[in-house]
Amino acid sequence: MLTEDCISTLTGIGFDTFEIFFNTFSELEKDYLDKLKTHLERFGSSVVSIHPFTSSYESFLLFSNYERRFLDGVSLYEMYFRAAQYIGADKVVLHGLSTDYSSSLSNAEYCRRFELLQKKAACYGVKLLQENVVRFRSGIPDFIMDMREQIPESAFFVCDTKQAFRSGVTPLDEIKTMGKSLRHIHISDNDINNKCVLPGKGRFDIEEFIKYLAGLKYDGDIIIEVYRFSFDKLSELTESKEYLEYLVYKYF
Repeated sequence: MLTEDCISTLTGIGFDTFEIFFNTFSELEKDYLDKLKTHLERFGSSVVSIHPFTSSYESFLLFSNYERRFLDGVSLYEMYFRAAQYIGADKVVLHGLSTDYSSSLSNAEYCRRFELLQKKAACYGVKLLQENVVRFRSGIPDFIMDMREQIPESAFFVCDTKQAFRSGVTPLDEIKTMGKSLRHIHISDNDINNKCVLPGKGRFDIEEFIKYLAGLKYDGDIIIEVYRFSFDKLSELTESKEYLEYLVYKYF
């Protein structure tokens, strides 16, 4: 579905807080953003984070050995920072460097570049968040800890529970590694046959996860992030939302 149609559908069943995945360059232009902003205001909804559609390109664009391409990449990502600011979102999600991509970039150089991107994001009042992603450097907890140690004032994270499981890391261990630098969560569940199902429909101990977040005094958002094949009926989304709200109200 088109993004604006998704918002209309989801607000109709009780959702009002969103992360938007921009799907193409024209959706970063002012004409589209004006329409999107009007659409959000009409339904009393807010966008807290955005996700670039160029995530799969970040290894080559931002973290290759070619410095000039990185500098051009910063200018490109400035478009996302500007779009986020315009529609009221304060977070932008980054995948980073894939381990499938041949790069000799050191962790120190990765952190230097991330810090430069973070400074550019700050010009627009937004934060760049490193997401843990399987087959990316960020899928390894030691790398997350290295970022926290090397750039403690600039390293902020989004925990994706699905990606944690796929990387062989429990979501609980993931957020323990991110600690006070955790700013955002993509939550889903899983079962024996499916890597991604709606929260509350699988075997992930989400209650323990939420309880630990409360202990951290986590004050960010928890976004249900699943694939379209992860549910059949819209009512299943509502059930999952109500389950998470119950746990949040119970522990926070």
